This record gives sequence, structure tokens and C-alpha cells, in this order.
Amino acid sequence: MVVREALVADSVQMCALLNEIIEIGGTTAMEEVMSLSTFHAKYFEGEGSISCFVAEKDGVILGFQKVNKLGCGSNQISDIATFARACAQIKGVGRVLFQHTRVVVQQAGFLEINAQIRADNLPGMAYYTAMGFAPFDMVKAVPLKDGTPVDRMIKRYDLTC
Repeated sequence: MVVREALVADSVQMCALLNEIIEIGGTTAMEEVMSLSTFHAKYFEGEGSISCFVAEKDGVILGFQKVNKLGCGSNQISDIATFARACAQIKGVGRVLFQHTRVVVQQAGFLEINAQIRADNLPGMAYYTAMGFAPFDMVKAVPLKDGTPVDRMIKRYDLTC
């Protein structure tokens, strides 16, 4: 498995991977599949981007991790999103991605990495805990598209330790 910076040429595979996760449901706050142009705008053209890494094996994207500045003007806290191929999860994809992400975000001068996870996303909660993220806050009862309220757990990773 190789980890490298995401390239625009990766957009098709990355978008397909994310849309598969969205269609399965339950592990991302996103509920609507994205067009390639929407994906490209969000993950390659958005302001505040710090990094976007992909993990690949034999030319197949296994997962990706995107980090942006959190909110306007903050150079202290960044926001992370991690996606791994659902149909054939390869053990360690998220861990290897985070090793690269952590270094780049720290070198960019950020103090913390913020992760907002659906409270019913047990694999996501376990992943961020295993990476060293600690509970920070909770956003209660965020309604899904069908009206079902689902809490969002906010976890933070301290880069100053």
C-alpha cells in the first residue's frame, strides 16, 4: 500500500468510493451521492484545504483522508474526514493515512485536529479513538434527511503533545 497526495486524476475513483459509502449509509453524515463535479469542487477546489492523501494498491484507491481549516480564519484547529473502501476494507488504511496527515497538519502550524462523527457510526468512533482523538463536544439530535435525529460526536486530536 502506498500513501501519496491526492491528484485530480484520482477524482473518479475517490468519488466512486465516497458514493459507495454514502449509498450504504450509516457511516457518514452525507446522505446524497455526489456528482463528479461536486466532488471535485469540494475536495480539490475548496478554500482552506490543508491536505488530501490517498492510500492505493496496484492503482486502486483504498481510502482517502482530507483535512481543511476549521471555520474562517482559524489556523489552530483543522477538520478531518476519512473514507475507506467499504467493499474490501484493507486493515490499516486509516492508520497509514493518519500518519501522513498528522505530520503535514502539524508542520502547517495547527494545534488540533477536529473530527465530527455520527454517534451511530461505531467503526468511525473506534477509528478516531484508536488514532488518539479524545471526546471534546457533542452536537445533539442532528436530523437526517428522513427526520431521524442522530447525535454528532466531536473528537479532537492534540498536536501539541
